[in-house]
Amino acid sequence: MDPSPYPVQFFVEYPDRPLNRLTTFFRILVAIPILIVLGTVSGGEWQWHVNENTVNVAVMAGGLLVLPPLLLILFRHKYPRWWFDWNLELQRFANRVLAYVFLMDDRYPSTDDHQSVRLDYHYPDVPRELNRFLPLVKWLLAIPHYVVLFFLDIAAFVVIVITWFAILFTGRYPRDFFRFVEGVLRWHNRVVAYAFTLVTDAYPPFRLAS
Repeated sequence: MDPSPYPVQFFVEYPDRPLNRLTTFFRILVAIPILIVLGTVSGGEWQWHVNENTVNVAVMAGGLLVLPPLLLILFRHKYPRWWFDWNLELQRFANRVLAYVFLMDDRYPSTDDHQSVRLDYHYPDVPRELNRFLPLVKWLLAIPHYVVLFFLDIAAFVVIVITWFAILFTGRYPRDFFRFVEGVLRWHNRVVAYAFTLVTDAYPPFRLAS
């Protein structure tokens, strides 16, 4: 029997067409503007050295809301809808940027249109679907996933480098490579939804498939 679907669903439409070889060759460079935009809305820190002194400049404009939902679930047993919507849309935007950087789409990432990336999970009925105290330990329970994802990310990096050459020579993203990278992204999104955005209590499965 097929495994039951996990509450977090993630898919990237396979580009069954010739991809732009020029933008593929310069992908890291052309992605810099949208990476800066993503960095401003997801929070970050820039560093540079002046006269051997480190100057830290914080660029913060949001980021995933983790602690606020945790506190509300713990003490009020609720999850404000606008917090949920913010986290979901930020994850969708981040995944569009990653799909572009990982050569899975040659269309420049949109800040609002879904394009080829689909990430969905439903707004939880907190009193019935979420344990009040589980968010305190979810990050700890997810440690086995962090270990597996460390090695999967290394493998994905190698696959993406090979794919870069494949697209330059053939104009196509090898389908098996595409499904592997898609699966790694899917795994990441499940762990984030479980351990950090806290939208489900279902433990993420150890699989790449949906």
